[in-house]
Amino acid sequence: MNSTPAKFDYIIVGAGSAGCVLAARLSEDPNNSVCLLEAGGPDKSIFIKAPIGLAAMLPTKLYNWAFETIPQAGLNGRKGYQPRGKTLGGSSSTNAMLYVRGNKWDYDNWAALGNEGWSYKDILPYFKKSEGNEAFKDEYHNQNGPLSVSNATDASDLNQMFIDACKQQGIKHIDDCNGAEQAGAFYYQRTIKNGERCSAAKAYLTPNTARTNLTIITHALTEKVLFSGKTAIGVRYKKNKKSIKITCNKEVILSSGAFGSPQILMLSGVGASAHLADKGIASVHDLPGVGQNLQDHIDYVQTFKVASKHDTFGFSVRGCLRILKAMFAWQKYRSGKVTSTFAESGAFFSTEENLVAPDAQLIFVPAIADNHARTINFGHGYSCHITLLRPESIGEVKLNSNNPEDSLAIDPNFFNHKNDMVIIKRAAKKMQNILLGKAFAAIRKDMLYFVENGNDEQLEHDIRNRADTQYHPCGTCKMGPVNDAMAVVDSQLKVHGMENLRVVDASIMPKIISGNTNAPTIMIGEKAADMILASS
Repeated sequence: MNSTPAKFDYIIVGAGSAGCVLAARLSEDPNNSVCLLEAGGPDKSIFIKAPIGLAAMLPTKLYNWAFETIPQAGLNGRKGYQPRGKTLGGSSSTNAMLYVRGNKWDYDNWAALGNEGWSYKDILPYFKKSEGNEAFKDEYHNQNGPLSVSNATDASDLNQMFIDACKQQGIKHIDDCNGAEQAGAFYYQRTIKNGERCSAAKAYLTPNTARTNLTIITHALTEKVLFSGKTAIGVRYKKNKKSIKITCNKEVILSSGAFGSPQILMLSGVGASAHLADKGIASVHDLPGVGQNLQDHIDYVQTFKVASKHDTFGFSVRGCLRILKAMFAWQKYRSGKVTSTFAESGAFFSTEENLVAPDAQLIFVPAIADNHARTINFGHGYSCHITLLRPESIGEVKLNSNNPEDSLAIDPNFFNHKNDMVIIKRAAKKMQNILLGKAFAAIRKDMLYFVENGNDEQLEHDIRNRADTQYHPCGTCKMGPVNDAMAVVDSQLKVHGMENLRVVDASIMPKIISGNTNAPTIMIGEKAADMILASS
């Protein structure tokens, strides 16, 4: 990392999953000077490196913005929790490291909505370009990309019970949910290399920090984009309580995620003019879609307790001693239980026949999972998440004030559309049948939050009391053609009506994808880098 000049070719705001990709790819050309701004700090902590460290970061503010939503009517008035990474690598440094691409149909649908160049055929090469897969070698995968993808190691024996229980409910076993077909039960692949988390920062930044044309500035909170007319010319950020201005020759690129990117646009005067005026912000460009179209995966968990002798994580004398022993093994060999992502196996399935793609995802965890790990339960158990993949409820992100350090008004609007509750109940019943299956009979004890199997009223009550995000907010800077009133960027990810300004992150997704969003966001970064370099 070098000293900070006042002018660069490219300024990238946000060192998350897409921002790290952009910084690495744009700086491959030594003639491009690149500045990467990150509000969080470095990513050198053992909690980031050790995969199991996610359990410490998820429920706390450790490398975590730990956002809250506004009270959700669909969740009985509860505020939802929205953990997002606050460090180099963004949420790829704090997430559960699952490598999931979504369904082919998702991207073909993006293209059908008027986004040329975003069909599955178009984006598959970018998934492959990013990927260094240690297990699969076929037309869907690559072994030589920077992002390491590997199979589960030291996985709990309970995962095979889960897969067997899925088979008993008509869900077949598959090896690869990112290949020819998505539907089925499987072991998740993870972004882990040699027993350590392989975040976007580890994959794309760490090998390239010595580049003299790449400047990385941490603890830098972006306050606004600077404009000359409607042309982006730089950024103002705060570091050590001082506001600093830097300018660019080519482009400002926002990669601050589904919350940060619309926030920065609005603080800069780009958004719905009435909302900006209400917050005392002068309008640079009236763009009503900024902060709209928020989509997220609503998620519901059921848990059963087991005796502590089984291969599970848990709070008990034996469980704690086991983790201490595993930590020594990890320090010496980078192997053992510390390499677990907790979420080790799962499934995709359709809740009814003739759907375009699976609409439900299962994530199995050999531990008691409760309230984002913020509620501690002593003992051992196994849990399963059911995730509604294509929710119809749409929310928004708005400013609370014109202060960049202020919280946001985040409203996912969970269960606003009645179909979402209908579908998640249908999916949850299947999940409960799996967890009550013969495969678990020998170890299963009491249900943590009892719901009588098949009781619709109890089930809906429990869902509204406990469901929350699966950590996949997206869509708030929607990609779409100029005739789409809610579109913020075009298919080149350029902000409509502006010059030298792009958004590159999960916020550009016009529709949420059928799966986890980290790998797709890295793909977006790869594709955007090619588009930017081609236009320079």
